[in-house]
Amino acid sequence: MPPVKCRVLCIDDHEDTSEMLKLLLSKEDYEVVIAVSCEQALELATAEEFDLYVLDRQLPDGSGLELCGNLQAATPGIPCLFYSGDAYDIHRSEAMAAGADDYVAKPDIDGFIESVRKLLSEKDCAAAS
Repeated sequence: MPPVKCRVLCIDDHEDTSEMLKLLLSKEDYEVVIAVSCEQALELATAEEFDLYVLDRQLPDGSGLELCGNLQAATPGIPCLFYSGDAYDIHRSEAMAAGADDYVAKPDIDGFIESVRKLLSEKDCAAAS
């Protein structure tokens, strides 16, 4: 049997960013599902199992900060990683206060990949259970 891939839900309303992250994470051997809104993300998170949520701070139908809290309430124990263009310390602090496990400012791709690896390194992936 092939090894089980960790599943990542990437929530970003910019199609180019979502596709880039999907490509990068697929090369790391992660399975990636894309959502473009808070509503779609919550629907997917409650219907399927994921090992990591990657969120943007600003989404067309709400705040990534609020979504992080909603995702954690719906699926406890799944880490949230913000990857956002909002790069000030206050943005990071707000995300961490909302329950995020890490915050990486765009366009730090290396930092993003490193954070994903770290957050998933000790995880038994959802598909394995």
